[in-house]
Amino acid sequence: MHTRKHILVIGGGVAGMESAIHLCDMGYEVTLIEKQDQLGGHVLKWDFLFPDHRPAYEITNELCPAVEEKATIKLQTEVKNIVRQNGHFEVALSDGEKLTADALLVATGFDLFDAHKKEEYGYGIYDNVITAAELEERFQNKIPIRTAGGKKPARVGFVHCVGSRDEKVGNEYCSKVCCVTAVKQAMRVRESLPGCEVFCFYMDLRMFGRYFEDLYREAQEKWGVQFIRGRLSEAAEDIDQRIIVKLEDTLAGRPLRMAVDLLVLLTGFVPSEGTRRIATMLNLPLGN
Repeated sequence: MHTRKHILVIGGGVAGMESAIHLCDMGYEVTLIEKQDQLGGHVLKWDFLFPDHRPAYEITNELCPAVEEKATIKLQTEVKNIVRQNGHFEVALSDGEKLTADALLVATGFDLFDAHKKEEYGYGIYDNVITAAELEERFQNKIPIRTAGGKKPARVGFVHCVGSRDEKVGNEYCSKVCCVTAVKQAMRVRESLPGCEVFCFYMDLRMFGRYFEDLYREAQEKWGVQFIRGRLSEAAEDIDQRIIVKLEDTLAGRPLRMAVDLLVLLTGFVPSEGTRRIATMLNLPLGN
């Protein structure tokens, strides 16, 4: 008697859900486990998606019912141990259940780089230095963009590659979405605050996806976002709580000093705690 092969999908974010749906459609038996109490992952914290400005909740509203119909879902569940034997994976779960799987699909996601580790940028020191995730939360909750003192910012700066492509912190890889996230958020700031000047400080613009270049051109031509090539060396606060940034403008070939009212750090991706644990169990490499 033919039995369907069983695949265990670890992680219930967008990648895990979409993978589970496709695997079910291919005829596999799929169990999906998620450590949180709901599916969705990081996208639950996002407002609009690029490049089409689609509300993020629409994605989860489509994927969640589809995966719940096709796969077995276990929420608030984690992998405690994995043993490979006889061509199968014996998986012990946090609820005490043990599963046998023919294959594993690891979709445990990422964490954001801890911006405190880049002390020279002033995160956690100056109130007007925030992360892109914190700005996205303001967008999602319809919170007006203001400085720590409650004023409308006249000038906002975005710093690309915070914790990515950085030998000093040990992350030499590109996180791939920081550049386009900065472009998307810069446009949202200009839309919300038409009189606000917006600057993006970047090393290289890496617009990987479809239509990302179009979004970049729109940011410049329609919204007047200004792009300055160079890595920040320092951010400090002046007496008015403005953030003074220093960098080398590598296109103009000169040092640059500028004051902004709000500085937004585009933190890169690092493996989540769950990813590290699973990688250790399966002897998978990280960091490349």
